Amino acid sequence: MVTAIATLHIMVCIFLVLIILIQGGENVDIAAAFGGVSQAAFGPRGAISTMARITWVLAGIFVVTSITLAVWATKHTASSIMEKAPTQQSVPSTPAPAKK
Repeated sequence: MVTAIATLHIMVCIFLVLIILIQGGENVDIAAAFGGVSQAAFGPRGAISTMARITWVLAGIFVVTSITLAVWATKHTASSIMEKAPTQQSVPSTPAPAKK
């Protein structure tokens, strides 16, 4: 179960980065690049593009998988290796008397 969620999480991370890199910025106009006033920057937002919707969906999946993995890690902690180590027997500090 954890492996499936971790795999989904990694795939969502990769797709999220690619979708964000493909999208253009807010002020992509040539006028905005040279300091001019762009009407698109101050006009109405308009409809949300498909790329923006994909970004929001991937971000939501990313948050859900992150929280799921974090909760899973805190509930299912493995015990320490040191707890399972065999205990050493104590060695007597005084030597045994020699046999004659």
